[in-house]
Amino acid sequence: MGAYQQAAAQIVEAIGGKENIVAATHCVTRLRFALKEEGKVNKEALERIDVVKGSFSANGQFQVVIGQGLVDKVYDDLIELTGIGRATKQEMKDAAEAKLNPLQRAIKTLADIFIPILPAIVTAGLLMGMNNVLTGPGIFYEGKSFIEVHKEWADLANMINLIANTAFVFLPGLIGWSAVTKFGGSPLLGIVLGLMLVHPDLLNAWGWGAAKEKGEIPVWNLFGFEVQKVGYQGQVLPVLVASYVLAKLELFLRKRIPDAFQLLLVAPLALLITGFLAFIAIGPVTFAIGNAITHLFVTIFDTVPALGGLLYGALYAPLVVTGMHHTFLPVDLQLIANTGGTFLWPILVMSNIAQGSAALAMMFVAKEEKLRGLSFTSAVSAYLGITEPAMFGVNLRFRFPFIAAMTGAAIAGMFITLNKVIAPSIGVGGLPGFLSIVPQKWTPFFIGMAIAIVVPFALTFVFGKVRKAARS
Repeated sequence: MGAYQQAAAQIVEAIGGKENIVAATHCVTRLRFALKEEGKVNKEALERIDVVKGSFSANGQFQVVIGQGLVDKVYDDLIELTGIGRATKQEMKDAAEAKLNPLQRAIKTLADIFIPILPAIVTAGLLMGMNNVLTGPGIFYEGKSFIEVHKEWADLANMINLIANTAFVFLPGLIGWSAVTKFGGSPLLGIVLGLMLVHPDLLNAWGWGAAKEKGEIPVWNLFGFEVQKVGYQGQVLPVLVASYVLAKLELFLRKRIPDAFQLLLVAPLALLITGFLAFIAIGPVTFAIGNAITHLFVTIFDTVPALGGLLYGALYAPLVVTGMHHTFLPVDLQLIANTGGTFLWPILVMSNIAQGSAALAMMFVAKEEKLRGLSFTSAVSAYLGITEPAMFGVNLRFRFPFIAAMTGAAIAGMFITLNKVIAPSIGVGGLPGFLSIVPQKWTPFFIGMAIAIVVPFALTFVFGKVRKAARS
């Protein structure tokens, strides 16, 4: 039996045997299983296997971290060994989703909508960071920005800003594409719906407040019924709800309209009806709900900033474990659209860095060579914004590093919140995260990063050494 066949056999045995596997697939680094009973998994035996770098359960799937390139070979041998057949990612999602309760399904739906558009949002955040460096006063010259001193760079900064802003200006288009696809409709109609909500003929959402004060909000007069002619730039809820309506309406029409007339009737009727509903009811109602959510978070963090920062910093990592962290990305985007910046995302950066620091400390505490290597590589990954290997492969496994990371993140979160650190965009949730912070708040942000590095590392190292001494 080859090395990979042996590893595949050991993995199958550790997860409860082939009779416990409903479906199996893999991504770039992980084996993904839909299991009948996750309680049958022997995690200790699983993580003793040489090729396994960690394991965790998320969104109804049990995932085994193997590594890029190697995972394909182990998966091929696993399929041959078990004879279960290759499952597509969609089949895996369907099998896993059947086991979820309504709240878990709602969270998974949000994740499935926002994860595909994250690369565009993060890229936009990084480019906006470049623009911040060029336009922020006091970074290179006292009291002046780089482009104020070097005026020949001003147009380049303006062009970078335009490219960076595109994903945020047309965010409803991105969400419309992803959401309508998730809900079973035509992606192209989702894009059109999203862009329709930010059409240039509409009053820009960012100018709505000023226009309301002046009493200058434009309206459509529909047979005596006035409808505000307002766009939804940067808004999340209006396009999410409208996408659901559009997808379900399209599916409804496709089942009832003969094939010969579908091209002529389905898309025009679906878009027209959804468009009317979006501007008359969905948009105004969800816009008000979005503003209320924004007001709630702003009020909490304005009234008790220390407590808000402390709790969010401490609880963000447990939210990642449950998958509920996906529910806060729409809140971040809503805060950016309504207030010009989010105070939640910088705390996320603190949490990610803290998890990396705790994992890094384990490299100096652990005796086992495999664990030392995993601790280092997963720490690097966490410092670059990907925490799952550190959390599930190291910190949760030994518990005390996870608690140490939560402690460091809580203190760092409280500090940066008290100093009103905000991010006008979302970027890489790790060490490069400072690029997404307003330059005027870099100093407190860097101090927060130092806290998130030093506190978890020191707590993990000291507790690890004390525990080892107590056992010897």
